[in-house]
Amino acid sequence: MKKIFLQAFDFLLFSNVFMALCAVAQGLVTFYLLGSKPVVAVLGLLFTSTLGIYNFSILFPKPQNPENSQYKRVRWFFSHYRLMATFTIVCLLSLVPLFFLISIESRILLIFLGVISFAYGVPLFTIGEQKFSLRNIPGLKQFLITLVWTMSTVLLPIMEAQHAHLATISMRDTTILIAKRFLLIGALTVPFDIRDLFEDRQSGLKTVPVMWGEKKAYLFCQVLLAGYIALLFLFRNEGFNPDFFALALTAVLAGWLIFKSTWEKNEYYYFFYIDGVLILQYLFLLLFNWAWTFF
Repeated sequence: MKKIFLQAFDFLLFSNVFMALCAVAQGLVTFYLLGSKPVVAVLGLLFTSTLGIYNFSILFPKPQNPENSQYKRVRWFFSHYRLMATFTIVCLLSLVPLFFLISIESRILLIFLGVISFAYGVPLFTIGEQKFSLRNIPGLKQFLITLVWTMSTVLLPIMEAQHAHLATISMRDTTILIAKRFLLIGALTVPFDIRDLFEDRQSGLKTVPVMWGEKKAYLFCQVLLAGYIALLFLFRNEGFNPDFFALALTAVLAGWLIFKSTWEKNEYYYFFYIDGVLILQYLFLLLFNWAWTFF
């Protein structure tokens, strides 16, 4: 029984299904804060695009001997190569019908984010004889990941909710919501680069930990989360309500998990606990608002 559970858990994490669920949860957070019903097409796009892009980014630069990789995720992924390749193709093809269920403005946004995501992992650019992708440009890796996640889980739901007349939000609150999510996602991306610090140094990849050092990178995460909590006071000027406490607690928990993370931690810690904050945030919103009705 335990073996079956571990196999299912590995599939959930290492196939990037869990990451896709994190994207859906963040979309649901946005709809919840807007007071809008979720748009099913948006949630479908978030799931399939996240799953497809993350899997593609692993499949495309296939290592020479993945079975010897130090990362269990890589070993697992390529030991199920055909399944993951099929899974990825199905996800990417499913984007086509979903794409035509959203507004033209949202389609333009998705195309823009798709181009960035593709150029992020594929070496399309050349200097001399050296090919490189956007992620190889110093300091750009975290920014691009954070930008794509923020625009897809915040701006896309806002655009579709307003297009369907499900919610109305001012430009000021839209900006604050985008800034909050940018700070949260930005903080959560850094620990993964701290984990990969030594490999990134050897490969010449200029991430925040490589450029600033491990201690400053940890401090940078806490500063981002402090900024996130500060912005909670400004969104719609609602003050200390259930949403504030739910989101603030999530940020504090994220800060603690990041503080406790070290490069020696196993992959489950990063892919389940740290990434899981994105799902927990939505669950906290539901729980705190449910509990608030009894007080």
